[in-house]
Amino acid sequence: MLTKILSVSGKPGLYKLISTSKNLNIVESLPDGKRIPVYLTEKVVALSDVSIYTTDEDVPLREVFRKIKEKENGGKTAPSSKSSNSEVFRYFGEVLPNYDTDKVYASDIKKILSWYNILLNSGIDFEQVEAKTEESAGTEPENNEK
Repeated sequence: MLTKILSVSGKPGLYKLISTSKNLNIVESLPDGKRIPVYLTEKVVALSDVSIYTTDEDVPLREVFRKIKEKENGGKTAPSSKSSNSEVFRYFGEVLPNYDTDKVYASDIKKILSWYNILLNSGIDFEQVEAKTEESAGTEPENNEK
């Protein structure tokens, strides 16, 4: 499901991909359901393409969300995007103890916590794994990057 959930640079929140055309995508805001056009010149990233630096290997965002969900017993995160940096670092250390403290910033963690809460409020199942067919396995995702 995270392949159709997008972060659009310069726009707050998360968006669901509704349709794709040659010059633009139509996306729907998860919190309020408003549809807007996103042009190919805008930077768009699918959440399925995001991973977190650790001291070992990168951890996909889906796995981080799953660990947050386990810690919170399926509820919202205790710290919010407005919490202090020390509080979000402490919290994230409990969720992902081996995250790379030199490469993962407080702003990154706050964004992840915000995204988790948006997905939770929208009823999006981030643990659902997309089934890939043989036809789509070799192709790139549509317009995830400019």
